[in-house]
Amino acid sequence: MIKIFHFSDIHLGSGFSHGRINPKTGLNTRLEDFIKSLSLCIDRAISESVDLVLFGGDAFPDATPPPYVQEAFASQFCRLADANIPTVLLVGNHDQHSQGIGGASLCIYRTLAVPGFIVGDSLNTHKIMTKNGDIQVITLPWLTRSTLFTRRKTDGLSFEEVSQLLIESLTSALEGEIRQLDPALPTILLAHLMADRANLGAERFLAVGKGFTIPIALLIRPEFDYVALGHVHKHQNLNPSNNPPIIYPGSIERVDFSEEKEDKGYVLLEIEKGRVNWEFNTLPTRVFCTINVNVSDQEDPQKIILNAIQKKPIQDAVVRLIYQIRSEQLELIDTQAIYQALEITHSYTIRPELVSQLSRRRLPELGVENSLDPMTALKAYLDNDENLQELAPDILEAAQSLLNGEHKHQNALAQKQGVLALEIEELN
Repeated sequence: MIKIFHFSDIHLGSGFSHGRINPKTGLNTRLEDFIKSLSLCIDRAISESVDLVLFGGDAFPDATPPPYVQEAFASQFCRLADANIPTVLLVGNHDQHSQGIGGASLCIYRTLAVPGFIVGDSLNTHKIMTKNGDIQVITLPWLTRSTLFTRRKTDGLSFEEVSQLLIESLTSALEGEIRQLDPALPTILLAHLMADRANLGAERFLAVGKGFTIPIALLIRPEFDYVALGHVHKHQNLNPSNNPPIIYPGSIERVDFSEEKEDKGYVLLEIEKGRVNWEFNTLPTRVFCTINVNVSDQEDPQKIILNAIQKKPIQDAVVRLIYQIRSEQLELIDTQAIYQALEITHSYTIRPELVSQLSRRRLPELGVENSLDPMTALKAYLDNDENLQELAPDILEAAQSLLNGEHKHQNALAQKQGVLALEIEELN
């Protein structure tokens, strides 16, 4: 069987806001985290003596990464070339310039003719020779409407109509590749796309330009032995029946807090025609931890916040502390003590959220189901607000005076109406 390493969405150079500068290297510590995860992937591929590496796209956050990020990426992938392991680099949406116009950051590896490297920047079928047999890989990079047809063809069409045209065009193009396959060889579709069954993560915020969603039916084909996907950061199998497996390995590091609870890793698989065994392997990535505590009803908010911090595994983690608090409680918070409690983290952010007095729980006796006269309702409100206790008598007296004045005005008006009625009757 042919052994394959499948991983995706490296995003090398992302998440700098969650790191700090390492004084020894001059690099952002989050960049070092991403490099470490990538290095562990390459280590495993080499130690397992895999026959082929499939990268599902999105090497960087954008198509123009700084030179030192490009160098970090190249230094890891050149190890695969040195080990004579064939590698397919698929172009994702983040690897493209201007939604596909102007080339892709990964095309340099084709220009340099790196031995054994294939850049998948077009829909094409590649027959690859490995030490354990031949295999065919269809590359399907991130597609945009300009990739499939001209703007003139979509003028005046709605978004739904354009999407339908895109799907029809892709279906036709993919069918053309399938008809040229060698039925005796194992086949893999390597694609960077958004499938309609996928559970989304950070990629919904990271996406550059508008793509379109691919129906899962387009991927479930008997000609495919395995569908290797990229783009979605959460690992998932979109076809549990595994005929064929349709696998997102997910990203190899957490980009932000939307991926806090997701496992990160890669897929190892063995394949032959009509048979495939695959396994997801996790990576020891940096922990993200959210501490969310509401202290708006607490007498000692500082103590509650510190206790909440102590209960969480924050050692060397990226932490965000969010606490809800009333404005009059702010003077009870010792920020230096909170900073000290968070010193053991890798990095942290603190976000206090002020709770409006108007958002406090309503009094049961003032509910819509209860019918109270105005003075009783006002007294109930004043009795439940400690800040108004001293002013309560004066407020009640002023309210009663207003009500008495209103009654007098109503009585006078009624008297005038009665006199007027009598005068009209006499005239008649």
